[in-house]
Amino acid sequence: MRKAYGIKSLMIYLESVNYPITEEEINDLILNKKIPHLRPMNNLLIFNLDHIDGWLSDQQSNP
Repeated sequence: MRKAYGIKSLMIYLESVNYPITEEEINDLILNKKIPHLRPMNNLLIFNLDHIDGWLSDQQSNP
């Protein structure tokens, strides 16, 4: 499974697939449960990149 650990890693991945997004926007998405993520510990965020790819497809088909 492809994973990104932390918001900075997710930002780098999203930029690499031409979907640049700010740290603030990601935090809002996490807070509102609008982006798939795991928080196994309070200070650790993990993003499954396969789920992020699906989320990106949804974003692009429902702007």
